[in-house]
Amino acid sequence: MLHLNDLTYRIEGRTLFEQATAAISDGWKVGFVGRNGAGKSTMLRLIRDEISPDDGSITLRKGRRIGSVAQEAPSSQDSLLETVLAADTERTALFKEAETATDPTRIAEIQMRLTDIDAHSAEARAATILAGLGFSHEEQARPCADFSGGWRMRVALAAVLFSAPDLLLLDEPTNYLDLEGALWLESYIKRYPYTALIVSHDRGLLNSAVTHILALENGKLTISPGGYDTYERRRAEQRAQLVSQASKQEDAKRHMESFIARFKAKASKAKQAQSRIKMLEKMKDVVIPLTERTIPFNFPNPKAMAPPIVRVAEANLGYGENDPVLKKVTLRIDQDDRIAILGANGQGKSTLVKAISGRLKAQAGNIYKHKKLQIAYFSQHQVDELKLKKSPYDHVKELMPEGTEAEIRARTAQIGFGPEKADTKVEKLSGGEKARLLFGLITFDGPHIMILDEPTNHLDIDSREALIHALSDYTGAVLLITHDAWLAEACADRFWLVKDKAVTPWEGDMSEYRQLILDAGKTQKSGDKTSGPAGGNQAEQRRIAAAARAALSPLKKKAEKLEAEIEKLSEHLEKIDAALAEPGLFENNLDRATKLSKQRSETEKKIAETEEAWLEAGEAYETAKAEAEN
Repeated sequence: MLHLNDLTYRIEGRTLFEQATAAISDGWKVGFVGRNGAGKSTMLRLIRDEISPDDGSITLRKGRRIGSVAQEAPSSQDSLLETVLAADTERTALFKEAETATDPTRIAEIQMRLTDIDAHSAEARAATILAGLGFSHEEQARPCADFSGGWRMRVALAAVLFSAPDLLLLDEPTNYLDLEGALWLESYIKRYPYTALIVSHDRGLLNSAVTHILALENGKLTISPGGYDTYERRRAEQRAQLVSQASKQEDAKRHMESFIARFKAKASKAKQAQSRIKMLEKMKDVVIPLTERTIPFNFPNPKAMAPPIVRVAEANLGYGENDPVLKKVTLRIDQDDRIAILGANGQGKSTLVKAISGRLKAQAGNIYKHKKLQIAYFSQHQVDELKLKKSPYDHVKELMPEGTEAEIRARTAQIGFGPEKADTKVEKLSGGEKARLLFGLITFDGPHIMILDEPTNHLDIDSREALIHALSDYTGAVLLITHDAWLAEACADRFWLVKDKAVTPWEGDMSEYRQLILDAGKTQKSGDKTSGPAGGNQAEQRRIAAAARAALSPLKKKAEKLEAEIEKLSEHLEKIDAALAEPGLFENNLDRATKLSKQRSETEKKIAETEEAWLEAGEAYETAKAEAEN
């Protein structure tokens, strides 16, 4: 399908890759990985023939179409649906020709070709893709110009997916999406019938949606079957083997050098010594690939504070007085909380965290905070607000007006900018370096809460892992909005779902939330196939059934939790009974016997109460299950 043959490319005197070779077969879904700045996006430009390599060649099987997301987001007055449909240029041309064609033979050819390419179902397919990327039926009819740049990039992504090229090239596609859209895209790529090459740092996508990993490391390409975890494990094993081989080679060299030194002057051993000299000269060193060090994140820990550190009571949150985005929000945050906020874009996740951070006042109700509470807030627009003409050192200096140069440079290095980067202007830093600088600045004084709104857009996989480790070590609270399911799963132990103007706990885990999203997409797709009142009723019934299924998980978990509690209490009761059965207990230790008797009575009462709650939970689960099945 696609062959990259001994590619060499240099930029501003720096070699990005040299004699890099790889082959991709039809139908493979390939995750393209490598450190930021390694040259992945440049490789995609070479494949699209936008630039030429210094050496080597790229061959694509004849007649194969390449598709990628347009760099400029569509902004015309055409509707979203029309914009996506126009991406299938053959269909558009055939329909246009059909309007004026008069030759019966040509008319027949056009209609046959339209049937072959399934042109008449195109609107339904385009609508399904747009819905998966977060656009409602009403929004699909609105012009592109009505939407912000980020949403228009989703339309551009929808257009290339709809055009279904033989080779689909995507460069960090989940950066445009929320978690729901990213999960949908993951499922879509998995089912994509042609070949895809996807630059991504999204570990979830790289583990579940791809068949192969293409790695660009130290200027070379390697391709291997499986997802990212398989690739990482294989890479570690290969490195360990090379280290072992290099060690054995060094031992062999030392042995031969010792032999040569001892016997090269002796006539009886001169021939053997010369032979070993030749062996040494021919011996090729085992090369161990260099591994770039990932600079760790370092978040200062806050002082302990009595819980709750934030409490929201019956608050309406929003921007217009008469139409709040969120209604009657009631929640609390303790200092040890790790909370991921789920919900589609536009539901109010950012509104919620802005209110908690103090950037937005409640329209009604109250938001209570500890007097000395410090909050760190990270969002993409703040990265863009860094002072471009100033260096990391300059930014840190503003926070340490009384510090000496040595103290300021030490703190600048602590947040990830050593001597080689401390004086570099922000405009020259990469996106990942800018994000790292912002992390260092907002956490400078040890905040009690870190609010992270899409913190990983510019971080490669290793930096994301470093962020996860740093958040695990951090002793303050974390509120996380992210499209990266891997990050949410690794960092959060609680979830809030923002939906339909409400904020509610999500009792399931990320895998259950993933299934909820995919089930909702299937329900919508089925609903799109129906028409008229009957179809609408069926779609509504399916939506009700999906909601009922979604409600099963927390009910089942509650029943299981209560059952486990009953078992634990019963075991405790057995231990009390065993202690009470000790010979002479009441005669020799009346106080202990009295205490155990009291504990037994309390435990029996607790078991009875828990059993009653368990029966109610079980009945609620069975009722919900029956409704879902019907």
